Amino acid sequence: MHDIYQDVTDKIIAALDQGVVPWIKPWSSTGSSGPSPQPYPINAITRRPYSGINLPLLWAAAGMQGFSQDRWLTFNQAKKAGGHIRKGERSTLAVLYKPMERQEQDESGRVVLDESGNAKVVRFAILRTHFLFNIEQTEGVESFDEAPTEADSGLSFQANACAEHLLLSSGARIVHQPADMAFYHPTLDFIQLPTKAQFHDESGYYATALHELTHWSGHYSRLQREGITSPSPFGSASYAFEELVAEMGAAFLCAQAGIQGELRHEDYLDFWLALLKADKRAIFRASGQAREASEYVLGLARALDEVADDQASTDDKDAALVMVI
Repeated sequence: MHDIYQDVTDKIIAALDQGVVPWIKPWSSTGSSGPSPQPYPINAITRRPYSGINLPLLWAAAGMQGFSQDRWLTFNQAKKAGGHIRKGERSTLAVLYKPMERQEQDESGRVVLDESGNAKVVRFAILRTHFLFNIEQTEGVESFDEAPTEADSGLSFQANACAEHLLLSSGARIVHQPADMAFYHPTLDFIQLPTKAQFHDESGYYATALHELTHWSGHYSRLQREGITSPSPFGSASYAFEELVAEMGAAFLCAQAGIQGELRHEDYLDFWLALLKADKRAIFRASGQAREASEYVLGLARALDEVADDQASTDDKDAALVMVI
């Protein structure tokens, strides 16, 4: 029986060994069916986005095999779409994650109750592997139209509205200083960044800012992530793990904003390799915490949008009332 955790970890290690950082999207964002960029890899047939551990798995495969599109499908989906997988093409490992729950039982098979007399629930997940092909490995399968990217259109450095919204709506205290340092201070709870003018381009600025914002999400008043609430010394395995969470979280947010991310801490590659080789579940924990962090940041942005929509609706009603009076 295959060990899914080990299989996935081996794929990530293989990518890192070849210099491919699997939590960095290996291409510029392109449109899937219109002008808006598609943030994550999607199923070419259902258009559902992949998430969690499948993001680094699919990004790694794309980077190592030189794919320029982020659309994936199964062998049977290609066949049902009237096409086929080209002869000799190799599939890419992906994971189906199905959360489950059941009532907790004691050794005699009786249901265990909590202090209120309710049945205790045990939550777990079922992992299953399935195999995908990039749409560039197919023939006869209709591809989606591509939309031009900022890089293609020759636009110069400019603010990214989505990324700016994520930073602003978070409420994080961000201080810009003309210094060669970017960090999150968990005790004083603020982010320091160099000035925007110090960065070569907007991608570098936002990748750095969203990296630090991912650290910020772990504060005890927010997600209470151990790497932030109980920080470890620089260079330790725990410190490197939190940096891995921040790298992946920033990559997820960069993808959401249509930004080409970049690796901030090349010096940690050896630490990450050692960590993954020693613990086959480490990449699952890191990607899970990164996903939780990115969803937390995105949730703050959605909440602010809802407040703005409610206020606009109230203003419209007030204006209508004034007109009637």
